[in-house]
Amino acid sequence: MTPQLDFIGIVVSDMPATLDFYRRLGLVFPEDAENQPHVEATLPSGVRLAFDTEAVIKSFHPQWQPPTSAGRTGLAFRCADPAEVDQVFAELVDAGYHGELKPWDAVWGQRYASLADPDGNGVDLYAPLPTAPSPATE
Repeated sequence: MTPQLDFIGIVVSDMPATLDFYRRLGLVFPEDAENQPHVEATLPSGVRLAFDTEAVIKSFHPQWQPPTSAGRTGLAFRCADPAEVDQVFAELVDAGYHGELKPWDAVWGQRYASLADPDGNGVDLYAPLPTAPSPATE
């Protein structure tokens, strides 16, 4: 069997803040998840995105220390269209989350924006840009 990606785990310092952020991006977590040390959401692809508190990691790896810099983990959420990129970015920034890069039309053909989750991990939003109609040939 070839290994298959099944699980993405992120260590968090504040579970309620993390769940609030990712719920705003449409992820569904169990009730009372804010009080749990380990929480998972199953994505439409079947891959699980999980969050563990720092205490959970230290319970089986006592020497573990939180990274001194963020930005090593990045997730990207596809939006329905460019307007949704702008809307979701604005909603998250208005809710107090850090907008790293405001939405822009990227040269690779996507409307793109970057934010940081409560632990500083990169979270991108993107949607394909509409293609310009071809000039009519006569």
